Amino acid sequence: MLRHLASLKFTLVGMVLLAGGATLSYGNPADVSVWVLIVPLALLALNLAAAIITNPRINRQPGLLVFHVCLLATVLLAGLGRLTHLDAHLEIAQNEAFSKDILQEVRKGPWHSGNLDKVQFVQGAYTVDYAPGLKRGLTHSQVFLPGVGGATVMQDVGDDRPLILERYRFYTTHNKGFAPILTWLPDQGEPITGRINMPAYPLYDYKQDNSWIPPGTKEEIKFWLQLQTGMTLDKPWVLDGRNASGTLVVTSGGKRVELKPGDEVSLAHGRLRFENLTTWMGYRVFYDPTIQWLFWVTVVGVFGLTHFFWVKLNLVPWLDEGNERRGGKA
Repeated sequence: MLRHLASLKFTLVGMVLLAGGATLSYGNPADVSVWVLIVPLALLALNLAAAIITNPRINRQPGLLVFHVCLLATVLLAGLGRLTHLDAHLEIAQNEAFSKDILQEVRKGPWHSGNLDKVQFVQGAYTVDYAPGLKRGLTHSQVFLPGVGGATVMQDVGDDRPLILERYRFYTTHNKGFAPILTWLPDQGEPITGRINMPAYPLYDYKQDNSWIPPGTKEEIKFWLQLQTGMTLDKPWVLDGRNASGTLVVTSGGKRVELKPGDEVSLAHGRLRFENLTTWMGYRVFYDPTIQWLFWVTVVGVFGLTHFFWVKLNLVPWLDEGNERRGGKA
């Protein structure tokens, strides 16, 4: 039975299934189960384990044995990583504290059980460097973490410099923009303050619009944000929300008015005040507890394969040494 499981035909079946599962799960779509990857990986792990046990060319050579054991561990860790992973996005405004409730497009394995509740940070300001032609360079996003004795620690985060908390990795993305802070004062009821995220900037600089319907009403309020950021196409430019300003165009019930920060307008069912303009940053959130284990297993596997080839090459006489022996006999 083990010899049948260790056959190359079984390996081929597992590889074909894995290729199909990888194709179906490309881009991590929500309607594809993680098991399209787990089942092929489990079959390949079973095939590899049987080969290690039954094949003397593997289990009688230490270097080759170490390499195949590490290869088996890699397959098992890859499957475990898919079962426990989390992949999500979020949009967080300046001075906003992180909460797991703001996560969007959450994709996670059935065994995920991380400590997302323990993740604490507050989003600060950010800057993004642009080369001529709006070619995006480095992103410098400030986040503030709780330190010792109530102190606050600032950390710089970017596309290639993640914030790592409780094994969750937060990477900045190209998705970022501006958000007006608004207060709605209804004719009846308590005031409501919140923000309206505008589309990503400068990707959609021509389309900075959004809409909102106040609670308890059916009247839609449309917003259009006119920004002044100093953006240039032919020179280097730094996007910095602290140096930006904007005028908010509000349209509702046939009324159109332009608001500066601090202005307000009377609309049907209440008044709307434009408090100030802030920014929001988009992050990709990634969690996989097997990453470090995969690294060390790979390192050990490379050493095992190196040992195997070193021993194998040392068993073969070098060409120069053979020539010297033949020359001595002559």
